[in-house]
Amino acid sequence: MKQRLQFFAKAPEIMKAVSALNKTVEECGLEEGLMHLVKLRASQINGCSYCVEMHSREARRDGETETRLYLVAAWKESPLFSERERAALGWTEKVTNISDNGVTDDLYARTLEHFSEEELVKLTVAIGMINTWNRLCVSFHAIHPMPAAKAA
Repeated sequence: MKQRLQFFAKAPEIMKAVSALNKTVEECGLEEGLMHLVKLRASQINGCSYCVEMHSREARRDGETETRLYLVAAWKESPLFSERERAALGWTEKVTNISDNGVTDDLYARTLEHFSEEELVKLTVAIGMINTWNRLCVSFHAIHPMPAAKAA
């Protein structure tokens, strides 16, 4: 696969605005570890190899375990995630796949058991942000860093 274009270079003004929103989202006050899980799960759903690699690497750097990172894709079947994390991951899946019947009243109510209304707005904007990055990276074939080839 070959990268189609460098979106930062081709549209610097709008990418500056996207980056500014991203910085605001990063500083919104939600837990860093939770944000890593949300970004990773949305990126998995969207098939964004660039973002899956980046957010897995960043999560490991910030202390997340390999096992939990492997199990993000199967979080419903794993007891390794807190109730708050499970609520965030469920919300992430529905918001990312919003065209599949939207977000139900039941999910909204269950998510509010673990997030304040303010936090839920912040979480939803964070999900929108990673979905924006995923759409840019997938559409333009952003290539994740490639490790040096190992000798046979």
